[in-house]
Amino acid sequence: MAFFPICLDIADRHCVVIGGGRVAERKVASLLDCGAAVSVVSPELTEPLRCLADQGKINWVARPYQAGDLAGAFVVIAATDDPVVQEAVHSEAEAGNTLLNVADVPKWCNFILPAITRQGDLTVAVSTAGKSPALARKLREQFDREFGVEYAVLVELLGELRQVVLARGMSHQQNKEVFQRLVEADLASWLRAGEWQRLRDHVRQLLADEAAVAVVDAMRAKAEALLGGE
Repeated sequence: MAFFPICLDIADRHCVVIGGGRVAERKVASLLDCGAAVSVVSPELTEPLRCLADQGKINWVARPYQAGDLAGAFVVIAATDDPVVQEAVHSEAEAGNTLLNVADVPKWCNFILPAITRQGDLTVAVSTAGKSPALARKLREQFDREFGVEYAVLVELLGELRQVVLARGMSHQQNKEVFQRLVEADLASWLRAGEWQRLRDHVRQLLADEAAVAVVDAMRAKAEALLGGE
């Protein structure tokens, strides 16, 4: 099966996790990182999940799964190894046209969770369509080494420069060409090496706009704590 890759905005959306063990713990953490409103259905919780419940960061439904527990859910993750529960959750999710991932059971999933590398707003996802999670993890670890914190700074910087360019009111094609030329240089390496003057010169030459250069200067002040300065 070919899965359609997509990034979802789940901020403040109701997401349900069935199960309260270590797998559920990881899934809940990922959901919370993206701002979801998480409910966990399980008679027991790991200590970290219990702490989240005590702090009001998740809603704990302290009992086994029951039909109707998925009502209103945007995303459901079944983190249980009970096949009877897995099938029941799948049936309810299908009936409600709800997004469902059943951990380690691809046949019950209508979406799968890729291995993720994150640096700020940069997300690199690796999927093998459930055929080899071990390979996906290996590749993710490779990307973890390749994409350092400089990429978090770079994405934020490019986002700010994008607004400067768009404010000029040029055509879509002209904007596209500017954005492409902007990233043709090895900006990440410059950031990693603290070559801010080189970056300023590149932006000034390409955009001929002191407002854009000011964006670079402002980003430098924010980024030096992360990158260690020049």
